[in-house]
Amino acid sequence: MRLTVFWERMAAHFGEAYADSFARDHVMSELGGRTVYEALDAGWEAKDVWRAVCAAVGVPAELR
Repeated sequence: MRLTVFWERMAAHFGEAYADSFARDHVMSELGGRTVYEALDAGWEAKDVWRAVCAAVGVPAELR
């Protein structure tokens, strides 16, 4: 998954403004105690981060 697709999906689920806030501030156990930005910076694949977000917040199947 390209980062552009990842951010499009984040915006579709959370809205433009909250997607960035969530990615910056929400520490997720699914990402080893990292935020979305920290996981991406640490080299996690965007598809794996997206799957973690989906699991953590219950993203509907049609947006996965």
